Amino acid sequence: MIPEQIPFEPPARPTRIPAAPAPPERPTVPVTIDGTPVDVPAGSTILEAARSLGIDTPTLCYLENLTPVNVCRVCVVEVAGSRVLAPACSRTVEAGMEVQTDTERVRHSRRLVLELLGSSVDVSLAGPVAPDGDLARYAERYGADATRFGPPAAPAAPGERDARQPGHHHEPSGEPVAETVEQPVKVDNDLYVRDYSRCILCYKCVEACGEDAQNTFAIAVAGRGFDARISTEFDVPLPESACVYCGNCIGVCPTGALMFRSEHDLRTADEWRPEEQTRTDTICPYCGVGCTLSLHVQDNRIVKVTSPVESSVTSGHLCVKGRFGFEFVQVLPKGSPRE
Repeated sequence: MIPEQIPFEPPARPTRIPAAPAPPERPTVPVTIDGTPVDVPAGSTILEAARSLGIDTPTLCYLENLTPVNVCRVCVVEVAGSRVLAPACSRTVEAGMEVQTDTERVRHSRRLVLELLGSSVDVSLAGPVAPDGDLARYAERYGADATRFGPPAAPAAPGERDARQPGHHHEPSGEPVAETVEQPVKVDNDLYVRDYSRCILCYKCVEACGEDAQNTFAIAVAGRGFDARISTEFDVPLPESACVYCGNCIGVCPTGALMFRSEHDLRTADEWRPEEQTRTDTICPYCGVGCTLSLHVQDNRIVKVTSPVESSVTSGHLCVKGRFGFEFVQVLPKGSPRE
């Protein structure tokens, strides 16, 4: 009888870290979109189902890493048996559901939303995901003409919109004009600016500052109706608010209403050249979490830092160090020529 061999050395470590067990497969639900039957996982939204068929559905307030809030209404679709148009970004599919994404009713609704936005807000940089001007493509697709509401009204004075209170709106006099949110840019810190002339009230910044990412709740929507605006508590300046300068509100803003101070200064000087910029992904060196940073470089200098939405660590969100703590890499000794 051979005695059992006694191990004197621990077994070798596996060459791979064991992977997490695969999530259980969700049952599929049969739906019909624009006459095409498709099976999608239960719990999917109409938007996800439409995208699985390659249907380009416009969005503004929707982002994969945020909770849908259904405020922009440009993704609405027609559901058979439904009295009203349904927001595709949040309405989940049901077995046997029949959806139409490009009927005249849908197109009319989307066109009017885009016209109202274009008449009151500076949407020149707006895009469904990032401030890249892509919203103009949807305006052209649906024939949106923002000028039909008349010339824009005079811009508000500094602090005027913040001081407005809900109440009676007096009947306008004179020639009709299109009310706008145009106002001076708020520059009260060295990290980012707030240009609310570009704000479409998509709520993305509020969600990112709240439960979806930072849980700081430094900003919210104040006012009612057309006087609604994004505000700090009691409309105090940003440095006096609860803001921790994580910049996650900038990362989700689709219109450029919230922008890096460095980007804003370059745009003001007409020196912002995104076509010449390079983007390099790296890992944040400040702690052991391992957040992915995307460094945007122009003229051999970092001009802003973002994080990929698809990153399993960050889901696109960062802290103040990761998003703004990059100046130290490009500070040159006194008297040194800039390369």
